[in-house]
Amino acid sequence: MNHAQLTALGRALRVLGEHGEALSADTPDARLHEVKDDLRRALDLLEESVTTAVPSTRCAEHPTGPVDESAPDLCLLCETRRRAARRAEFNGPAPHAPPAEPAPSRYGVRGDRPQPQQRWLPELWNGQAWQLCGTPRRDRREAELYIAAQRRGPRPAMAYRIVHEFTDYEVLRVWGTPVRVDIEPLGNL
Repeated sequence: MNHAQLTALGRALRVLGEHGEALSADTPDARLHEVKDDLRRALDLLEESVTTAVPSTRCAEHPTGPVDESAPDLCLLCETRRRAARRAEFNGPAPHAPPAEPAPSRYGVRGDRPQPQQRWLPELWNGQAWQLCGTPRRDRREAELYIAAQRRGPRPAMAYRIVHEFTDYEVLRVWGTPVRVDIEPLGNL
């Protein structure tokens, strides 16, 4: 609730309090209609300022958490924690078992760091930078054949290259000459 909403709601509730003090058995209907309008105005202001869901529990930690009717605060999460504490009180602490060895997998065990995979990346020069063209290949010859096909295509790029990716990147071969091209016509004049 922001300051403006707080101020408007406080003012509406004070007006309602004044109406409550002025009520008597012989209050005219016109005055009661005025009270009704002020009540509606206060309810509308309250509706605008409330942004969260109605609390389903009386728990300060989990106000909209799951409900347990048997819990004093209606909070299932806190009641589960209290029940576990009571069980541990009666049964004693849970025995600590030694950590079990992991069962062998039928697919084998992978090391902490996976082995790097070797790939060849076909790239083209777009006039500003090198960009990946096509999908990375697992075979160098296949990547070179792909670039040869691209160079024979209807709209070949200015330059192509193959980058070898293993644990690092290494440029293996370059076709054409990459020249930086200004993207603005007439050199930004």
